[in-house]
Amino acid sequence: MSDPLLLEIKNLHVEIEGKEILKGLDLTINQGEVHALMGPNGSGKSTLSNTIMGHPSYKVTEGTIIFKGEEIQDMPTNERARRGIFLAFQYPVTIPGVSLGNFLMASVRSVRGEANVKPLAFRKELQAKMEELGIKQEFARRYVNEGFSGGEKKRIEILQMALLQPSLSLLDETDSGLDIDALKVVAEGIHRELERCHSSALVITHYQRLLDYVKPQFIHILSAGRIVKSGGPELALQLEENGYDEIISQAVKSQPNS
Repeated sequence: MSDPLLLEIKNLHVEIEGKEILKGLDLTINQGEVHALMGPNGSGKSTLSNTIMGHPSYKVTEGTIIFKGEEIQDMPTNERARRGIFLAFQYPVTIPGVSLGNFLMASVRSVRGEANVKPLAFRKELQAKMEELGIKQEFARRYVNEGFSGGEKKRIEILQMALLQPSLSLLDETDSGLDIDALKVVAEGIHRELERCHSSALVITHYQRLLDYVKPQFIHILSAGRIVKSGGPELALQLEENGYDEIISQAVKSQPNS
């Protein structure tokens, strides 16, 4: 028996500041599946992740986003988070004056419900997750991302994912700015949490190296606001060898309306 449908995107059109970025995108993700989204800069990858999460700057002009059987395109971001969607930012923000430990506890309480998160139990869970990701325990007392390296910020994004236990994780170029050692720790952390919770992910990346660890079952190539080609893990290897231009050109030529 196949896993139940988790996310279904139908004919999605999205604009920002009056410019259309997504132009009729379709995508389906079942529970437990890992999908990778690849494509040239400016093709709409980050627009898709921000739109699914409900960023107010991105306007859905047509189409639907259905999550767990419910249309969410008009739902505020906090409600989408409570329903089980998480976004790891390409460029994590700094929050001066707010300690990482307090920020994470407030986030988890908001998603899980305050009555379900007790301080002592949460502290033990936080310490265990930090140890798994190689994050120094003292970082819990520091302000969110203030003075952290790029690799440390990305580990903290995955720490949030591990604590929030989302049904769907949107990982926007989590591998950018990481050296090979940090990449391995972050990628293994992603893979571990997805396996542990049997949850799904949409991994946005340019490079095969992250996919060697996260191991998506499906690869999608986005170009000019549409998914032009989908396939298995071998598609990422083709991209690594041939680049985007050749594969996108062939995909566009083979479409009925090209």
